[in-house]
Amino acid sequence: MPMSRCEEVLFGIVGAGSVSSLHATAISNCPNARLVAVADVSEERARRIAGDATVYTDYRALLERNDVDVVCICVPSGMHMPVCIDAAQAGKHVLVEKPLEITVERADAIIQACDAAKVKLGVIFQLRFMPDVRAVREIVESGTLGKLTLGNAYVKWHRSQEYYDSSDWRGTWTMDGGGALMNQAIHHVDLLQWMMGPVASIFGYTANLLHKRIEVEDTAVACLQFVNGALGTIEACTSAQKGVPARLEIRGEKGAVALEDGRIVWWDVGETPQPEEKCAHLGSGASDPTAITSIGHQAQIEDMVQAIREDRPPVVDGHEARKAIEIVTAIYRSAETGLPIDISG
Repeated sequence: MPMSRCEEVLFGIVGAGSVSSLHATAISNCPNARLVAVADVSEERARRIAGDATVYTDYRALLERNDVDVVCICVPSGMHMPVCIDAAQAGKHVLVEKPLEITVERADAIIQACDAAKVKLGVIFQLRFMPDVRAVREIVESGTLGKLTLGNAYVKWHRSQEYYDSSDWRGTWTMDGGGALMNQAIHHVDLLQWMMGPVASIFGYTANLLHKRIEVEDTAVACLQFVNGALGTIEACTSAQKGVPARLEIRGEKGAVALEDGRIVWWDVGETPQPEEKCAHLGSGASDPTAITSIGHQAQIEDMVQAIREDRPPVVDGHEARKAIEIVTAIYRSAETGLPIDISG
């Protein structure tokens, strides 16, 4: 049943790594939301973000609480599935960090578990909530750009060797699920398909060119053909000497636009005026993942609160989030086989 509009939505966080602080800050800044519990295998780590919330070293104890409405899942990517399924079976709504999981099959298991438990599933793709990004989506949907011809996503970032060495799960296939594509560029992979439409086929190359002691790629390129006939490219790396803002370009027969880190930097759309700035900058993860602010996460926390109140799916649900995983894993298969991969269904 929809919640009363005056009812507070209570959150728990599972996993107290670096991204969890964005969730904690976002919850604290969101009206009618409150953090009541944090779980992590390290009590010290959990206490750093908990504030007045209760700390647990076993997330199952957090799930046993009757007053937790939503659980934010912030454990390493390859651990999302079991924690999400446990949360769903405990009757908790789930808001999970990107990527939803590291394979389509594991993502589908989460979706099925949440559907079976009749709980809501949201996935963090905060760029979708930025006003400039939404403005671009609106002109694409309205047909203002005409027939779409070319879409490009560029995520040329820097991550140091120390970044990968800081946690034993970073840069591994089992826990990270991939490198520059799955971890860093997946936000713009999501935006590219959200703007351009479904992907039909992909051909890609991946390589680890600079980093030691990692199993995954630090450099990747891919060519895409979309179902609508348009073409596209993805370039992603953590091997840049200095990272630059992530860029998305969308071109059609009647105009073109470009975004950098979620803000419009180029607007060639005939008589249609460029929208005015509406929000503060998200920050850029180009060289420092801790430079990203909680603004986008707050928008998704607020959306989850409203989704519960209105008894509707979150804006970015599991079905939406799996699309980027399908694209990234297809690039990995192409790089491994040397063949184009058809994902048109």
